[in-house]
Amino acid sequence: MKKFVIFSDSTCDLNAELRKTYDIEYVQMNYVVDDQEYPADLDWGIHSVKEFYDLMRNGKRVRTTQVPREAFETAFTKTLEAGMDAVYISCSSALSGSIGLARLVAQELSEQYPNNKIYCVDSLCSSLGQGSMVLTAAKLRAEGKSAAEVAAYVEADRLKVNQAGTVDSMEYLRRAGRIKASKAFFGNLFGIKPIIISDVIGQNFAVKKTKGAANARKEIANMMAENVIDPENQCLYITHADVPEVAEQLKAEILLQVPFKETYISAIGPIVGASVGPGTIIAFCHGKEVTIEGKE
Repeated sequence: MKKFVIFSDSTCDLNAELRKTYDIEYVQMNYVVDDQEYPADLDWGIHSVKEFYDLMRNGKRVRTTQVPREAFETAFTKTLEAGMDAVYISCSSALSGSIGLARLVAQELSEQYPNNKIYCVDSLCSSLGQGSMVLTAAKLRAEGKSAAEVAAYVEADRLKVNQAGTVDSMEYLRRAGRIKASKAFFGNLFGIKPIIISDVIGQNFAVKKTKGAANARKEIANMMAENVIDPENQCLYITHADVPEVAEQLKAEILLQVPFKETYISAIGPIVGASVGPGTIIAFCHGKEVTIEGKE
């Protein structure tokens, strides 16, 4: 079986330990503060989690970029020159143009390296929803599946990754163009907490609204319980934007209802974090297929 490399990008929110354990590589996006561009390092080598979210709390506007062409060219060329295939699992195409650029670079390189293949898969998700797909890909590779088989499996299974989260303010999502303006409005009403999913086309959609943070956590837990399949054999993934204590509260709320085999909690990385803002919490599980498409 031909060896292959699994790539993701700065939105997968997998820490160094997991990337090392499962032999996962990622291509970096960038974020910009005061016209200064920084690499979106998943290990927080530039700003710590608190420093990054404090910038936003203090009114700094953080902008983001997609993966630069040069990053794809360097990573993919190195892999192909080593005689290996590649599987790239990207941030949702509704949130980033990185998947389109990756496919373009892959097509260009295919002419130069006709004996190797780059498979680009749109996760239709981000953060640890995307990260969970990357981990699944790595586990399938360890079982002996080929690059083509892994890419096909992830693409067929991607809508079975369920997301439910909430934000402190919809303003960050609105500014970043990540959610429809009318939905951002009700999310900014005093005390209202929107429940946001990743819909069938990979966009963020405020599907419900609750009154207060505690009720939002309960509703997220209810949605995990409603949508999960076979929790005893899977991991619950939770991400947070510099509110680890709230993430633990959400974990406890979910585990009261659902007996997940294990739980993994991480900070939301700088790319997703720039769009959702401090105070965000999100849960992900594998379960029923997502069928909702967010519309005005």
